[in-house]
Amino acid sequence: MGWTVDPVPQAALFHYSEDPSIQYFDPHVPATNPGAEPAVWAIDALRAPLYWFPRNCPRVAVWANDGVQQERLERMFTTTSSRVQAVPLEWAEAIESCALYEYRFDAEGFVPNLEAEGQWVAHQRVQPMSTARVGDLLVRHRDAGVELRLLGDLRSLRDAVVESGLPFSIVRWAG
Repeated sequence: MGWTVDPVPQAALFHYSEDPSIQYFDPHVPATNPGAEPAVWAIDALRAPLYWFPRNCPRVAVWANDGVQQERLERMFTTTSSRVQAVPLEWAEAIESCALYEYRFDAEGFVPNLEAEGQWVAHQRVQPMSTARVGDLLVRHRDAGVELRLLGDLRSLRDAVVESGLPFSIVRWAG
């Protein structure tokens, strides 16, 4: 899904990895999108919770960008949060034990990736300004006001999210 709001210039962007030793990020073509132009991908702070998981963890997220969307989100997904994220229940232990690192980039040189809300791309080598361990991912979600759901099956939620008319993201979906 593309952007549902206009991109806002950022001071900093982020990348998340279980590898704490990355010195530089070089543009590459992702294996999941071989037709893409080589790039370095980053996420803005507002959508960063999409990546507070082990890399291969399947996840579905839906959120509201304004009051009208918030009302729809509350009604359709029975929540008071402005963001709902769900993962398969079998990933609970991996999430709890994940050592995830946040790479912070200067946003200069990045442009919005129009195919995915919150994502930005650079087409040159990028050196992070800093790297820090994220800490407890469940606490991070809670402190950010993100409702995290652990579900036995994501399919019905995924279908409801796609049909909702709300901004959403589906990552590492295998079926």
